[in-house]
Amino acid sequence: MPDVNDEPLAANEISTRSAGQSAGQRAAKAGLSGRRIVALAGGIGGARFLRGLLAALREDDPAATVTVIGNTGDDISLFGLRVCPDLDTVMYTLGGGIEESQGWGRSAESFAVKDELLAYGAGPMWFGLGDRDIATHLLRTQWLKEGLTLSQVTARLCERWQPGVRLLPMSDDRVETHVLIDDGTSRRLVHFQEWWVRLHAAVPAIEITAVGADEANPGPDVVDAILNADVVVLPPSNPVVSIGTILAVPGIREALRSTTAPVVGVSPIIGGAPVRGMADACLTAIGVETSAAAVGALYGPELIDGWLVDDVDAASGVDGVVVRSHPLFMTDIDATAAIAHAALDLADFVTL
Repeated sequence: MPDVNDEPLAANEISTRSAGQSAGQRAAKAGLSGRRIVALAGGIGGARFLRGLLAALREDDPAATVTVIGNTGDDISLFGLRVCPDLDTVMYTLGGGIEESQGWGRSAESFAVKDELLAYGAGPMWFGLGDRDIATHLLRTQWLKEGLTLSQVTARLCERWQPGVRLLPMSDDRVETHVLIDDGTSRRLVHFQEWWVRLHAAVPAIEITAVGADEANPGPDVVDAILNADVVVLPPSNPVVSIGTILAVPGIREALRSTTAPVVGVSPIIGGAPVRGMADACLTAIGVETSAAAVGALYGPELIDGWLVDDVDAASGVDGVVVRSHPLFMTDIDATAAIAHAALDLADFVTL
């Protein structure tokens, strides 16, 4: 796959970029530097986009702050440890500790504990915890048992990693995404991680449910961050089990509706297929077509003002939403920063 360079945008792209100026450079001239940017993010796609966003801001608006509202619906308890995959993926990716080849887990990982568990016949073995990663889960579990909230624990863990963002769990209350499946022998509810990791989403989902979301409260500062933002971005995370789960927490969807900030989304679908993962299986479960236009319509003008799609989907339209195109493959940091630039440019455009 060729590299994507941050070249001047074509006429069918974001026409507001002028004289080679980026959104941040124009904002600085208008006295709008130091913007407060909020992103709702899941795991790998969201984390990689955020890395590009920080690179773009270092160039254009170094005084900007980024708050990330992370999905906790993927959280699971294994061997007595509380595991938060999406929070950790964001933290490790932005903090320089991620295993780049797979986009999750710790770099230079070993699996001695996993091997010992296997020798005992203990399970499940389909969710492999690495030794370095286990240290994070041990501390998280210990601090939670001591009475700290998930938000407080996440802040403590980030003190080591210094991710360059304020990482906020969507809720301190327990919310877990579960999937109703029928494997031919029985209809049963399984944790999302089992469906995703063990079954590879090969068994069709009858229903996807954020268990506990109805009774959950947004995490501290989550709603205020959205309401006081200058820009809100929905990165190319899974629209059903990442962004969708965050929006299932009462108060967060309403905050997106109420904020005066422009809200722009970046499509996780390119040419009718997910960029990564099995988002198509999730979309099928809720009756939504796997296309950039359909995902944009899933969010709709109720939530987003602008929708950034890949050039191959440039003809996509979403009623009531400004759609612009830009190459969306995150092939390297420069390409990803260019996508972030395009998203911020789109935010500028929809506020004109």
